[in-house]
Amino acid sequence: MTIFPRFLYLILLAIAVVACKNTPNDGKDFNIEIFPKKKEYHLGDTLVVKITHPKFSEAITKTSFQFHQQHLEAQGDTIVLHALLPLGKQQLKVTAHTTNGQQYTVQKQLLLLAKDAPKIYTYKIINEYAHDKKAYTQGLEFIGDTLVESTGQYGESSIRKWNPFTGEVYKNVPLQPSYFGEGATVFKGKILQLTWREQVGMVYDKDLNFQKTFTYGKSKEGWGLCHNGEDKLYKSDGSEKIWLLHPETYTEIDSLQLCTNKSLYTYANELEFANGKIYANTFLKDGIMIINPENGAIEGVIDVRGLKNKVEQTPDVDVLNGIAYHPKRQTFFITGKNWSKIFEVVFLPSNN
Repeated sequence: MTIFPRFLYLILLAIAVVACKNTPNDGKDFNIEIFPKKKEYHLGDTLVVKITHPKFSEAITKTSFQFHQQHLEAQGDTIVLHALLPLGKQQLKVTAHTTNGQQYTVQKQLLLLAKDAPKIYTYKIINEYAHDKKAYTQGLEFIGDTLVESTGQYGESSIRKWNPFTGEVYKNVPLQPSYFGEGATVFKGKILQLTWREQVGMVYDKDLNFQKTFTYGKSKEGWGLCHNGEDKLYKSDGSEKIWLLHPETYTEIDSLQLCTNKSLYTYANELEFANGKIYANTFLKDGIMIINPENGAIEGVIDVRGLKNKVEQTPDVDVLNGIAYHPKRQTFFITGKNWSKIFEVVFLPSNN
């Protein structure tokens, strides 16, 4: 066996490194230019996408476009960002098809925002009911006239069932002291409860008998939880994302990004699905977002300032949290962390 001289090996290696540094190859098969050139786009915008500097010699016969895995119809190099596209920071995938049957692809991130500003709503109180002022409310949802309520704080977290009309508590299950309870929902005959930073969710039957746990995948925290009455399960984690969970394993399979016509938004907390929309308490604010579950657009904001002032002002009174829809009464029940009352309300368009 001939041993390759070390000095020749080092020379060839140096030449290869220089060649790599001087090769104008950024890993893309071509470049694209988008017109108009903007930092952000809105639903309904029309874009012209030009292919430049192809790194292949054959002619392009067709260009196809995808936006977050959705195919976009094109007229030549012109596309329309239609109303059903998901909002937020998304990848525009451009594929060039050539005469010899080859396909070359590049991706570019775009920020897509809602077309219209959110509508503003206010509230009208229909009734007031007593609420456990020691309950640090994190999740709230009805089964008939029974509320399922998840509460938080280390060493004080629980999941309970009670009747707001009579005040009767049917069952109250404490969590282990190492768990901080968060959002809850009743889904496919099970009661699901999140924890905050423990990366663990709990599964109970409808009588609150513990069955098993599930772990988080892509989301680091658990905040709110709701479902659409069918097979879509939604989870918030404090970021701009609302996660869609697998209906059986509860792992994250996709996500929505919360947007107005001006920017991305974060801090969607406790969630409730009603009348085809996601209602989300906004953490640290006296407001509730109305979210389009198809694309993440914040279509409305409910101003619920003043409610906190109507409860007993104990040292433990904290922010608004907890929203549950009663389908038969067509009203919402909202409360807060350590509030002495729960309010039955309807939401009305604001005159402002």
